[in-house]
Amino acid sequence: MYAIIVDGGRQYRVEPGMEVDLDYRETPAGESLTFDKVLAVGGDSGLKLGAPTVDGASVTASVVGAKQGKKLYVQKFRRRKHSKSRIGHRQLFTRVKITDIAGA
Repeated sequence: MYAIIVDGGRQYRVEPGMEVDLDYRETPAGESLTFDKVLAVGGDSGLKLGAPTVDGASVTASVVGAKQGKKLYVQKFRRRKHSKSRIGHRQLFTRVKITDIAGA
């Protein structure tokens, strides 16, 4: 069984037991989240597509914790003397574990 959910403007294909990195939110570890914007639900009985969402479908996940992503570097260089810069950035994510898909 799987579902396609929308969170933070992105679509994720999720299955029970799967861990997904979402945009950071200040939620403590162990708390549960419910996603109501489910675009499609697939399983043994076939595929249910929503228009735009599937009625009565929801995905429940528990928060594993916050994590930092890979370090990215942004470099700027101008062809003048001493005119360059290098800045690093690490994005914060919230890791969740999918526990249940309802509405299949």
